[in-house]
Amino acid sequence: MNLPEVFNVATHFVDRHIGEGRGAKVAIECGDERVTYQQLLERVNRTGSALRDHLGVRQEERVALLLLDTPDFTSSFFGAIKIGAVPVPINTLWKTAEYRYVFNDSRARVLIISAALLPEFERIPRSELPHLEHVIVSGGGGSTGVNSGSTGVNSGSKDPLYLLRAEGSPELVAAPTSKDEAAFWLYSSGSTGAPKACVHLHHDMVVCAESFAKGVMGIREDDRCFSVPKLFFAYGIGNAMYFPLAVGATSILFPGPPLPANVYAMIEAHRPTLFFSVPTGYAMMLSHPFDSAERKRPASLRAGQTDFDLSTVRLAVSAGESLPAALFERFKARFGVDIIDGIGSTETLHMFIANRPGAIRPGSSGVMVPGYEARILNDDGHPVKRGDVGHLYIKGDSICACYWNQHEKTKATISGEWIRTGDTYSQDEDGYFWHGGRSDDMLKVGGLWVSPTEVEHVLIEHPAVQECAVIAREDRDGLVKPHACVVLRAGISGDDELAVTLQGFVRQKLADYKRPRWVEFVPELPKTATGKIQRYQLRDRLTARG
Repeated sequence: MNLPEVFNVATHFVDRHIGEGRGAKVAIECGDERVTYQQLLERVNRTGSALRDHLGVRQEERVALLLLDTPDFTSSFFGAIKIGAVPVPINTLWKTAEYRYVFNDSRARVLIISAALLPEFERIPRSELPHLEHVIVSGGGGSTGVNSGSTGVNSGSKDPLYLLRAEGSPELVAAPTSKDEAAFWLYSSGSTGAPKACVHLHHDMVVCAESFAKGVMGIREDDRCFSVPKLFFAYGIGNAMYFPLAVGATSILFPGPPLPANVYAMIEAHRPTLFFSVPTGYAMMLSHPFDSAERKRPASLRAGQTDFDLSTVRLAVSAGESLPAALFERFKARFGVDIIDGIGSTETLHMFIANRPGAIRPGSSGVMVPGYEARILNDDGHPVKRGDVGHLYIKGDSICACYWNQHEKTKATISGEWIRTGDTYSQDEDGYFWHGGRSDDMLKVGGLWVSPTEVEHVLIEHPAVQECAVIAREDRDGLVKPHACVVLRAGISGDDELAVTLQGFVRQKLADYKRPRWVEFVPELPKTATGKIQRYQLRDRLTARG
């Protein structure tokens, strides 16, 4: 990939489409809103210039984005990048404690937030956010208790972000950044539960678009992309933002919850050609009865249909966790659509191993994506024999530069050009990779990382809990969910009511996907001589019980 030394990635994904004649083409659809490439460029320019000229955002400073999937995400993301600032998309499913940590860790001076997400954010006392100066609301006003500066953009106006953007210039010269300097951060949960900021560079999105979107999917200008995983997610930001922008295609955004009825309604209303989800999402779609979403379906599609209409989808994509072969077969049998499964990570930004259209091996993660290399090593760092399981290491030019402010973790994960993925894999004689599980105790639920330690710490806060351990357990679709083994305090008996109470207790404090799907009351936990919990014994017990 040959890029000039002075390179601002916003011009690659936004500006160039005007010169290539796509100004009038729709870049983004969101509900009834249509944003052309010309309008997107103007919004990007106005947002960037307003951040720089009215809020004083300087090159390399972070701009936090706590935004639902709307056009405001795209214009804010690239607007910040165009002035040389660093946007930091934040998980919209997190809770107060997680937000507090990320705002302070990133030291963002500006937050752009969807109005619907204000209540959770406003639970954080102003005194606990020393770096945050400006809060700009997208989609409605609201009092945040944080200084809005002199612009008045956070004073209860109908749409403060719109007003801020109106103050910006429609013309903006891109900051003369390097292809190798920080462009944006994405947070990924670590084994201790504290999120880690992956620092991505200006060339990283270009690498992923060229290698996977073009090299594997064969994305075209006439494609329409709909991603169930949201834009804050490394997988989603490629699917629904820079992949379509790479070729001048159209992105279909949906800010609402990814319930199966909503997903089917979006597919039938907007007719995507490329569809992206995670295995849990495909399982939910397959279990959703046809008639229950009838009222949400376009009237033109109701007559004579016997199932949801996915006829425009030429290819479906899965990542985030391993796709069970049974789910692939069920989806293919029902809708006639192939799902190409693969593996990527926040650190590598998108896929580095994936199946190919027309060469899918169900249950496998596929083969190497062009531009990436893999090694499977044993505990001593030596290559394993073909077919044996070992630790997966990846080499590729989209790997993040580092974890922000976590030097030791960076050294433990990234070694020269190679990154330790934390996954175990084997490779068969045909070159296909087969997932063997995580190298550590982390769980991947619905494509998102869950730290057992984080969930355990919340459970232990409950007065009935003495100690606990959270492990992975597969549901009936073969997808991983959290299973909590709980030792209760003396004199307390465990029953179904208490199990539900503990699940709700976790849900109040953490994102819902981290909630244990099962709570098992046990008399004690297996431990080493030094007192460490032996989670593998708990997993073995579950396996033995079937």
